[in-house]
Amino acid sequence: MRIVTLTEPGGPENLVIAEAPRPVAAPGEVVITVQAAGVNRADLLQRQGFYPPPPGISEVIGLEVSGTIDEVGAGVEAWRPGDECVALLAGGGYAEYVGVPAGQVIAPPPGVDLVSAGGLVEVAATVVSNFDHVHLSSGETVLVHGGAGGVGTFAIQYAKALGARVLTTAGSPEKLDLCRELGADLAFDYHDDWAVAVSEATGGRGVDVILDVIGAKYLESNVAALAMDGRLVVIGMQGGRKGTLDLNRLLTRRGTVTATSLRGRPVEQKAAICAAVAERVWPLVASGAIRPAPETRFPLEQVADAHRRLESGQNTGKVILTVD
Repeated sequence: MRIVTLTEPGGPENLVIAEAPRPVAAPGEVVITVQAAGVNRADLLQRQGFYPPPPGISEVIGLEVSGTIDEVGAGVEAWRPGDECVALLAGGGYAEYVGVPAGQVIAPPPGVDLVSAGGLVEVAATVVSNFDHVHLSSGETVLVHGGAGGVGTFAIQYAKALGARVLTTAGSPEKLDLCRELGADLAFDYHDDWAVAVSEATGGRGVDVILDVIGAKYLESNVAALAMDGRLVVIGMQGGRKGTLDLNRLLTRRGTVTATSLRGRPVEQKAAICAAVAERVWPLVASGAIRPAPETRFPLEQVADAHRRLESGQNTGKVILTVD
């Protein structure tokens, strides 16, 4: 089978197509014939050598796929060859076939074509698990950084479905317009002083929850933007790893700062998250309450261009690799 491999850690030009043995379904696993693989920021980090897979996981990049079941391992009852599916992975997605624990495989959302579905499961699992983690509730105000990206476009819509007021940041008029179209109550250009805008928008109260993909660069401003009992959850480090935390400011707000990663969770936790996505999110997609993000598709052979697109900062929504 064809896979994407690295000549060495570094730039997109180091991504090349190679041949590898087709996986065999172990007990409790299925093998999927891949039709599409989502491209995520974590993939860029792995390519650069900064985000290795967990022990025992394929070195092949790729955290989500869609396709059809090719083979079923011993003990798997819910799937049959030919069934359409989407899967959350710890690695291995940039390939023609991938093996995955059966609990991390769910049916695609109704009414969404299988290629688009390949870019939905990872963002859905990320957002659902993190909003559950910080207990985002109806009537609260949430700030979503990077609202025009894959996670951001989904988070805006899911937060609105939960009954939250949504503020967001993005980097161009077109991206800000998209955020508003998806339901954001207010959208701020991050090139401006978004922290002041958030304070004004909340009457100085601050926000209850912040979903942050930036990391160190925004840490101080994020803590300052929290309301009493506010919760900041960091899920990315686009703005660096090490920041300054004003503990007094956090203490006076009774605030919480937490950080999570989906990739390294135990299989049982990932299975529970995938089940929650199927139960709670797919009906919202079917009803139109959540729309798939705008997407840009590249064939597997153009994987380097797909990475360049996501890295450029010009991308809106999802980048998806298609596998012929």
